[in-house]
Amino acid sequence: MKIERIIQLLEAQVICGNHRISDDISTAFSSDLMSDVLTLDTENLLLITGLANVQIIRTAEVAEIHHLVIVRNKKVNDDIVELANSLNMIIIESPFSMFKASGILYSNGLKPIY
Repeated sequence: MKIERIIQLLEAQVICGNHRISDDISTAFSSDLMSDVLTLDTENLLLITGLANVQIIRTAEVAEIHHLVIVRNKKVNDDIVELANSLNMIIIESPFSMFKASGILYSNGLKPIY
């Protein structure tokens, strides 16, 4: 699924990394527990989280995740945007809950990692 389709489905907006909207995503993982994210080993993963702090970027960097959706209408600050840009990541903000965002993406064909 293309990032641009995810943006449309989640009524989301791109905060940074607009150049990645044509990226193709094969799987998604939803979590606010970053230690769980660090156990993942997959490519082209979309991370869906309600956290909006610098730790999500650092965790995504270690896990080699470049596509993040921030849910629950949370807003990231300029420091997060600057760091994500330097790491070639896309951050998307959605007003939906994590449950609703995950359900929408799953029902439209995006696969879970397990």
